[in-house]
Amino acid sequence: MYFMALATDYDGTLAHDGLVTASTLSALKKLKKSGRKLILVTGRELPDLKEVFPEVGLFDKVVAENGALIYTPASEEEQTISPSPSADFVDRLKKRGVKPLSVGRSIVATWEPHQATVLDVIKELGLELEIIFNKGAVMILPSGINKATGLAAALKDLRLSPHNVVGIGDAENDHAFLRASGCSVAVANALPAVKETADLVTKEARGKGVEELIGKLIKQDHLIARKRLRGVLLGTANGKKVYLSPVETVLIAGSSGIGKSTLATALTERLAEQGLQFCIFDPEGDYDGLEGAVPLGDGSTTPSKEQLLELIEKPGTNIVVNGLALKVDERPDFFAELLPGLGSVRYRTARPHWLIIDEAHHLLPRRREDTRAVLSLELPGTVLITVHPEAISTGVLRLVTAVIALGPKAKSVIKTFCKEAGLEAPKSIPSPKGDRVLLWRPQDGKKPFTVKAIEPQQSLKRHSRKYAEGELDEAGSFYFTGPEKAMNLRAHNLIIFAQMAEGIDDKTWEYHLRAGDYSKWFRQQIRDKELARETAEAEKDKRLSPEDSRKRVLEAVRRRYTAPATAPER
Repeated sequence: MYFMALATDYDGTLAHDGLVTASTLSALKKLKKSGRKLILVTGRELPDLKEVFPEVGLFDKVVAENGALIYTPASEEEQTISPSPSADFVDRLKKRGVKPLSVGRSIVATWEPHQATVLDVIKELGLELEIIFNKGAVMILPSGINKATGLAAALKDLRLSPHNVVGIGDAENDHAFLRASGCSVAVANALPAVKETADLVTKEARGKGVEELIGKLIKQDHLIARKRLRGVLLGTANGKKVYLSPVETVLIAGSSGIGKSTLATALTERLAEQGLQFCIFDPEGDYDGLEGAVPLGDGSTTPSKEQLLELIEKPGTNIVVNGLALKVDERPDFFAELLPGLGSVRYRTARPHWLIIDEAHHLLPRRREDTRAVLSLELPGTVLITVHPEAISTGVLRLVTAVIALGPKAKSVIKTFCKEAGLEAPKSIPSPKGDRVLLWRPQDGKKPFTVKAIEPQQSLKRHSRKYAEGELDEAGSFYFTGPEKAMNLRAHNLIIFAQMAEGIDDKTWEYHLRAGDYSKWFRQQIRDKELARETAEAEKDKRLSPEDSRKRVLEAVRRRYTAPATAPER
């Protein structure tokens, strides 16, 4: 499920002439049985609401007095989120002949045409109050209090995000909470202004319209999210913006060093801007220093399951789970142990909205038989990032709904994916050039097309400890072979590289130096352009002796990665 709660107005939406029909009550019960929460959002005062609607206990939360009062039926707890009206203000209104006049815990209400008198009294007393209209009703509340602020308070208690709420209403005072909901719906009898701004308009009026919506939510939850929600911006194609749906499973694949993490960083920035929660599983410390996210674990400390679940419960907290302290062969088991708890949170709350899994071939390897059962990727918003799509669990690949291929091997990425997922490859696959990426949605029946991808505002600080002391995989390691391939010495980090470089003979050192192998590794695997540039200068300088060139390259490495000072941002 993507939509975890229904927030509904009462009068004119759920109720007709103050009453809710038996069929509408039955629909509400059915929705609640699906695991979703019910929130009633009304301008009525609580005693009045309880009198006309004795079934109020169906709801998990009630936002009363147009947002000023939060009521929890299960515990009968009442919480006011704004101060009580001043006695002087109420007395002045009475003296000015404002009738009828109702005074709640925070709200003061009357009817048109008394709004002019109310405004005069507010000015006379210099009060910070607002007038809110609702089909002839005139409601007075402290500034900033409305149905949206009340809904936010109720959702905070429920630990839900407004993105996962469908709001339905009919009148002027519903605008605020409908705009704050992930999907806004107007009943057929709603005011034209409400219909114009709603994401959906029901065919039926009032309670029948609510029943209609509930039926769609239960049967077509993901379809509504995919068609009605904008999603996260990926880039532009043919002058039009291209978005990733909030319920997609996305595969980002391409050669090493081609920009996969850069694209993922740009996506996280858009997610943060929209208030969508994300969690990144970062086995190699590539997202160290990511803005707007809380780091969990580092090069020497393994992240804990308890800390992750505690942070995830806060809708506004984004997390980077750094697995650099784990050995490569430990990562799949560690990840598998975290997933049940994370899956439980996602099942209850649909959060984090996006789960981003870097180096997915390490965490979801093909050799694991339990990957799909543990992962539950059917839940919304998942991004898999890899150099080796063929090494990812086949069951996981079959869940992918969008493939983003980068670099000169983008075509082969699509073909490899199809082969592993058991799909027929598209006949025509364009080649992305420059800053463009290839996007293909297998289930759409359309051809792959190129997209000019968004770029991040921040420049990530690569985790120096990862490259200095960590363990790069076999494909990312450096191999000293010599001109005759007589050796095959693997350097899986920079410390090992430096130690081996000092011990090999001059002929082997010079062979790799003149071939440009060192700068190529620094650029593509270590992803340090400055180190690669400085090394390339030594590679091209034929005047340097093996001893001098070796000294210059290793000094550049140690200065950046093994010196006590903090590694510079790049």
